[in-house]
Amino acid sequence: MSTQTVIITGGATGIGYAIAEEFLNMKANVMINGRTLSKLGTAAHKLNQPDRIQIMAGDITDPTFAPQLVTQTVAKFGRVDVLINNAGIFAVKNFTDYTIDELSQYLEYVKGTFALTQEAVKQMRNQGDGGAIVNISTILAFNGIKAFPSSAPIMAKAAITAMVKNLSIELAADKIRINAVAPGVVPTPLYGEVTPETLEYLNQQQPLGRVGTPKDIADAVLYLTNANWVTGVILPVDGGVNAGGDGTSALPLRGSHPPLTPLRGGEVKSLLE
Repeated sequence: MSTQTVIITGGATGIGYAIAEEFLNMKANVMINGRTLSKLGTAAHKLNQPDRIQIMAGDITDPTFAPQLVTQTVAKFGRVDVLINNAGIFAVKNFTDYTIDELSQYLEYVKGTFALTQEAVKQMRNQGDGGAIVNISTILAFNGIKAFPSSAPIMAKAAITAMVKNLSIELAADKIRINAVAPGVVPTPLYGEVTPETLEYLNQQQPLGRVGTPKDIADAVLYLTNANWVTGVILPVDGGVNAGGDGTSALPLRGSHPPLTPLRGGEVKSLLE
């Protein structure tokens, strides 16, 4: 297999960082995008493969940024083979507490994902040998969980999930595959600080006995990237939660169990860094 060139949004920390690390282990070239240049620099330093890493700070919710990101990737590495749409923001709130302005913030990421995917597809078509796109969704896009009321951000995640089904057919003739990974509970900077008590409680809710890790998600992303006869798939990577029969849907917001304090209070957490 020839060397792949991969664009990863929200790649400085958490799941995005783990995805970058796994692609680098496969000898790929990686463009890591995020909003905060200092965090991107820290990530690149830790990954320590300067010949195969390029960083570019910028906000994907700005539609003018998408062509810049693709252009810079091609200028550095010569092509784009893979796009990982990982960036986003998230906050837990009751449905009636969200404002329309907050909903608009989440939907800006739909526009940004749309614009960047357009630019990547144009480049892949010009190259003429296909490509792969993986959107990072969530199991909350098709299963509500009581402890995580999140209707506004999930509307955005649901949009990029539906996008996979539609585009998989449209792009098939170009040999461009698009899939999504739908993670379950994966403690990352998005969650803030998770106490040992909360972590143990969350572990007990998973049929496989533990919460996920960023590497679990990265492994699934690499599979979908290189599975040449797979397109239009939404792959739950959630320890069995989506299969049902676990206790996750009964997780309380309050009560005797350890509270999920990192996600309370409507604080917006970002995957864009």
